[in-house]
Amino acid sequence: MTVGIAAVSSSGALIVLAAAPGLAIAFWRNGLAAAALAPISLTVRRGELVSGTHKWSLMAGLALAVHFGTWVPSVKLTTVATATALGCSQPIWAGLIAAVLGRRLPLLAWLGIVVAVSGALVAIGPDFRTGGTALLGDVLATIGGLAGAVYTLLGERARQGFTTTTYTFVCYGVCAGALLLVCVVFGVPLIGYTATTWAAIAALTVGAQLLGHSMFNYAVHKIPATTISVLVLLEVPGAGLLGWLLLGQTVPPAAIAGIAMLIVGVAMVVLSPGGRIAPRRPRASVP
Repeated sequence: MTVGIAAVSSSGALIVLAAAPGLAIAFWRNGLAAAALAPISLTVRRGELVSGTHKWSLMAGLALAVHFGTWVPSVKLTTVATATALGCSQPIWAGLIAAVLGRRLPLLAWLGIVVAVSGALVAIGPDFRTGGTALLGDVLATIGGLAGAVYTLLGERARQGFTTTTYTFVCYGVCAGALLLVCVVFGVPLIGYTATTWAAIAALTVGAQLLGHSMFNYAVHKIPATTISVLVLLEVPGAGLLGWLLLGQTVPPAAIAGIAMLIVGVAMVVLSPGGRIAPRRPRASVP
């Protein structure tokens, strides 16, 4: 878990350090990850690609494309800490989606949602007052969190027919294909970057995209899923610390208080009775 949290915490700083458009970074991290998983999925697991639950996997991959297509650009517009915190709001959205679908939520979950939403409003307060790109980044990060929740809920259905490796390969592949189409349509450059940028993209792919979530997948066989879901929230202060150390980013005290409230609210939802209304954070995504 320590290795995994450290790996995913590096995501935001690496995105900022990579001198490339956010959509291009989102494409490359998914495309390269899918390529890395291809030898296993196309040989050892090829039978699953024939018999798997394709409809749900395709929809999950598209939701993942929306997640990365909004969250990655958001990191370049607002602070790493704020973008990461808003991106980690996925359990809140999953709980609200469950409520809309008619599932009754426990009181602790509703209290957690109220605390988290209040915290999010406090966290983006300074950006709301100043406006500009930071506020746009907050909005994109929030959309990324919502899309991540949809991806997780769809993944619960899709993984009934796939192993983790094959499901991840399909989702990354579909996500990369969708993002490639968006990049082509909007003329986003995909090559011509500096060596430093390619190194950051490679580190992002190996670290947050593959190594980080792979560690979570391994740990889930030895640690309760609820415990993992709470521990993963340590990504937020970890990302904020790296943003300060590597990028010199500072977060206003009010925003820090809001981020803390958001983390506490998410933890309350995850720890509430029947906390699986908010499935554990998608291991194939994430910031």
